[in-house]
Amino acid sequence: MSRTAGITGAGRRRWIVAALIAGGCILFVLANAHLVYVAFASQPACVDHLKPGHEAPGFRAARSSC
Repeated sequence: MSRTAGITGAGRRRWIVAALIAGGCILFVLANAHLVYVAFASQPACVDHLKPGHEAPGFRAARSSC
């Protein structure tokens, strides 16, 4: 019997698992980088909200920036 050159079944399985894990890690890092980018890029300067002294139902800013 002669052995064929190349990767055996168990070795191929290890490479596939390693590639899937590496791909998952890369996807995780890219997704988090995107979230950080969006968080910094989408900070509005001023958002409409109820001003202090108004008793209408709605949301008020904890500390108004405008």
